Amino acid sequence: MDLNDKTAIITGGASGLGAATARRFAGLGANIAIFDLNDELGRAMAGELGSGASYHNVNVTDEDSVAAAIAEVMGRTGAVHVCCNYAGIGTPGRTLGRDGPLPLDYFKRVLDVNLIGTFNVLRLAAAEMIRHEPVTEDGCRGVIINTASIAAYEGQIGQAAYSASKGGVVGMTLPIARDLASMGIRVNTIVPGLINTPMMAGLPEPARESLAASVLFPKRLGEPDEIAKVAQAIVENDYINGECIRMDGGIRMQPK
Repeated sequence: MDLNDKTAIITGGASGLGAATARRFAGLGANIAIFDLNDELGRAMAGELGSGASYHNVNVTDEDSVAAAIAEVMGRTGAVHVCCNYAGIGTPGRTLGRDGPLPLDYFKRVLDVNLIGTFNVLRLAAAEMIRHEPVTEDGCRGVIINTASIAAYEGQIGQAAYSASKGGVVGMTLPIARDLASMGIRVNTIVPGLINTPMMAGLPEPARESLAASVLFPKRLGEPDEIAKVAQAIVENDYINGECIRMDGGIRMQPK
């Protein structure tokens, strides 16, 4: 699928991986709909990208919030072609720590945003994708790109909730791709490693250097635009479907 003059919904699009993807897609001529909760950053990003971009305050876990924003996008551009799900949360919490068992509400909250929120957005976006005619010779109507993490495979100490949520994203990729195949919608998941996002930037420099040294090759943190390049490749290559693609420099995480 050619991104020029297509419409892409990007959750978490106000910063980090979402912002990098928004910039890259906009540079290729796409209309960008940024779904985020940070009004200041979201509006600034939309302003940076120009008239082809819009910002929508969206809680991905809330059906009405997502549905209303998608309706706004449809009213503005008339179609949805791409849905990139980057919105997510995750802070450490051991199953059994000094203060006792991990609070169940914490575990539920992480799954609610990372897993259920991803499914909530993609299902509603897919319902709009099937309304327009195919846009490629292969009959592709839409592309859904989810975001997991290497924690889905090698979760560390304190990552039970986060790993479970991202493991769920990995696990639902192929079934959803199969569900939507007959409608001309492809579904893939990017699995990032240690990426130089704002969250990573907040770590002390010795910690950042230690993490970079643990990468197989190249021994550095990944850059958000390297993830955005994979998202572009997924959209543009109709033969990528039902895949979970690791982008991690070959790292395999240790317990801690």
